[in-house]
Amino acid sequence: MDLRPGVIVGELSGLDDGALVARACRGEEEAYGELVTRYRRATFAMALSVTGRREDAEDAAQESFIVALERLDECREPEKFGGWLLAIARNRARNLVRREMLREGEHLTFSLVSRAAAPDLLAERGEMRARLNWALEKLNEVQREIVLLHDLEGWKHREIAEKLEMPSGTVRSHLHYARRRLREYLSLGGAIVSEERAG
Repeated sequence: MDLRPGVIVGELSGLDDGALVARACRGEEEAYGELVTRYRRATFAMALSVTGRREDAEDAAQESFIVALERLDECREPEKFGGWLLAIARNRARNLVRREMLREGEHLTFSLVSRAAAPDLLAERGEMRARLNWALEKLNEVQREIVLLHDLEGWKHREIAEKLEMPSGTVRSHLHYARRRLREYLSLGGAIVSEERAG
């Protein structure tokens, strides 16, 4: 058997989640690494849909992978690891938001752009970002999750349905409704966001 790293990575990328979880439970770090690679972006998108802040979403996503590794033997359906991990990410993100709200004593605003972004970039995109953030806040959490997984991460309806454990038709319905509401909110958003800033 060829044990060169490239061959191992190639072999692992062809395995389904259940097989990777089984290997990771036996202590194969590379198998868990493949799961992290496979779900890193989706876990971040899920956390972002809850926290609304890139930095917080990164923290929640990282924490989720640590928790998942520690509790890997509690994953009752290894072939559904993705959905199990996303549920952990959602819960970790909610906990983080609660902690932040208690610490800051105020409502956290939804932001897709890092606070570390260059000032000129923030100024250039500020108004559109404010309108988009405002519109996303108007969606419920499930709709935000689905929009971000589908439109930001490129997941198919079937994949989202499997991971969130809901019928594919429900995912399509949520996505359709969310996009329609976003269009409506964005068409209204400029004036309302300006009024809110002035107030």
